[in-house]
Amino acid sequence: MTKQIKRAAPVEQSVSEPEISAYQRALRDRLLAAPVVPAPAPWRPVFENTYGAPVGGLLGIGFTSHPGTGHDLVMAVSQDGHGLFDAVTGEKIARDRDPDPEDSTPDAIADLSCPGLGPITGSRVRIAGLFGGGLHTTTEDGWTLEVVTPAWPNDRVLLSVDGGLPHAGPHGEQWWHIFHSTYSELRAFGFSPSGETIAVATSSDVSLWTRRPEHSNSSVAQH
Repeated sequence: MTKQIKRAAPVEQSVSEPEISAYQRALRDRLLAAPVVPAPAPWRPVFENTYGAPVGGLLGIGFTSHPGTGHDLVMAVSQDGHGLFDAVTGEKIARDRDPDPEDSTPDAIADLSCPGLGPITGSRVRIAGLFGGGLHTTTEDGWTLEVVTPAWPNDRVLLSVDGGLPHAGPHGEQWWHIFHSTYSELRAFGFSPSGETIAVATSSDVSLWTRRPEHSNSSVAQH
């Protein structure tokens, strides 16, 4: 007679996140209490609209520079094609509504790039957004960008000159809450390689700030 061994049912373990500390709670509350404010001087918004330039179905953005003026350019890749913005004037200087299917989205290329258009035709621009990639989050002269989400899923973009979180000083002095994504998904955020432009892209629009005078071709302005 074979003896049957009764196996015990697996014990279900309760997995839960540890409670946040008093320090974490205070930091979250401080972030929640900080209203959206304009970026400090020398930064200025490029577009007049509060939420920047509408780009429906936006997938990602990338930076390059104009071969003639030296202005930062922002390439926007969306479900409706490719567009190119002058990051100093806000002008849309090129549009391709029907890009080659092989290059219409950056995920088809190992370096997440798309072909340039308009004045940058013949080059490629790396795109950060839905498919990955990233933009600069610091500048050589001490500006920092970061995203926090104290009330998920709404992301907040912070600009600072104090090195980033935890932002010991008062809001509006060395750190500023400049963008709150309450209506669309955040796609990408960062500085241009020159450090002259801030870009924040969501699934529906692009917001830009520059610290370069609109009618100047001078080198990078210092804060």
